[in-house]
Amino acid sequence: MDNKTKLSSIINDAVQVVKTPVDFYKNMAKTGGFTEPVIFLIVMSVISGLMIAVFSLIGLGMAGGAGMAGVGAVVVMPVFALFSSFISTGIIFVIWKLMGSNENYQTAYRCVAYAAAIYPFVFLLSVIPYLGSLVGVVWGVYLMIIAGIEVHQLNTRTVLIVFGVIGLFMLIVNLSSEMTTRKMSAEFESMSGEFKGFVKSLEKYGDDDEITPEEAGKALGEFLKGLEEVTRDKN
Repeated sequence: MDNKTKLSSIINDAVQVVKTPVDFYKNMAKTGGFTEPVIFLIVMSVISGLMIAVFSLIGLGMAGGAGMAGVGAVVVMPVFALFSSFISTGIIFVIWKLMGSNENYQTAYRCVAYAAAIYPFVFLLSVIPYLGSLVGVVWGVYLMIIAGIEVHQLNTRTVLIVFGVIGLFMLIVNLSSEMTTRKMSAEFESMSGEFKGFVKSLEKYGDDDEITPEEAGKALGEFLKGLEEVTRDKN
């Protein structure tokens, strides 16, 4: 299979996962090794990393204002996704086993890896605060419910209850985490603004000018006052 055919196959699989997930998981090969699902996951992660980089450079989304970090996501995102996919599969595999699944780890991994088809959409929606986290959890859990029913042949009611509880827990954790991150980012930006104002107040003195202790103390006092107000407002 040449590269063009492989890419076409990856795109076709991604479209199926997004548009007809029930049919995809019902017909998904349960064996065949890890190579294909790993490549699929990496491709989806690279696309997501590119989106983060673009959002970063134009100041959108969670990555806004962190250009280099955004560009680095093209490399970091696939590595992180690959690493976390094996860990998350291990957890979900145990859950499916406890629910009565007869499938092996490889099959479980394929279920998780192909769910990466939603990555680009989730990161696209992350431009809107909290929407990416909400859609990512709900959509991801939905795919695992389908995989549990169609691939692992588990009881529908049981799968809905178990993954419904897991999804609710993940939703609370993800939204709380994003809320904290955004709050810290806002505080950092406010503090950075105060510090820039402090530096600017010192720049009015030329190289030949000497700033007196009183003037330096006044500038520092204004900076600390502004910093205190920012901290108090955030709390």
